[in-house]
Amino acid sequence: MKIDQIIRKLMPRDEKFYQLLEESAQNLVKVGEVLKQISPAKNLEELEPIVEEIKDLEHKGDSITHRIFHELNITFVTPFDREDIHYLASALDDVLDYINSSTGRFSLYRVDHIPGNMVALIDVICKSIIELEKGVKLLRNLHQYEAFTEVLKRINDYEDQADQIFDRAIADLFDKESNPINLIKLKEIFVSLETATDKCEDASNVLESILIKNA
Repeated sequence: MKIDQIIRKLMPRDEKFYQLLEESAQNLVKVGEVLKQISPAKNLEELEPIVEEIKDLEHKGDSITHRIFHELNITFVTPFDREDIHYLASALDDVLDYINSSTGRFSLYRVDHIPGNMVALIDVICKSIIELEKGVKLLRNLHQYEAFTEVLKRINDYEDQADQIFDRAIADLFDKESNPINLIKLKEIFVSLETATDKCEDASNVLESILIKNA
């Protein structure tokens, strides 16, 4: 066992990083709940308040991430590797950034129609986010190995599903969308949403790294 791991085990348990990471994950779940409201929206007028709410939550997420980074700079002993805390906080923030970027394009490009494949992709993102929150909460007890690995597996499965939905969506766009400008707009949104699922998997990979090092 490395000396820093021994020190961490001997030092009193510091709750702040668990709390801040959980706060970041909970904020992300709220974003997912708002994101799902896009699906039934009938026009741009109904979409814009949703876009603004996600933007506000993105600002909140940035604030939490900066607090985590600040605590890393002033804390001598962390509950697990400070690099992993940094990577995990960054990955959670990246998921939020790509969701915010995706929804912002609805307003920017004045897109008022949500294709069925996009609804399906949003659903997968929201499910993956819920699993991420579970994984972050499990950091408090890394000995729940089976529960942890099941969360990681589900996130990986959701990323695979997102890839399949994305491929079908892009194929359908080229097959059915006759307006080239609309095609470009929708393709950009699809790419950004699919990247959000990739970032979920990145966060999952950091969780797995923490599990391997500390379980």
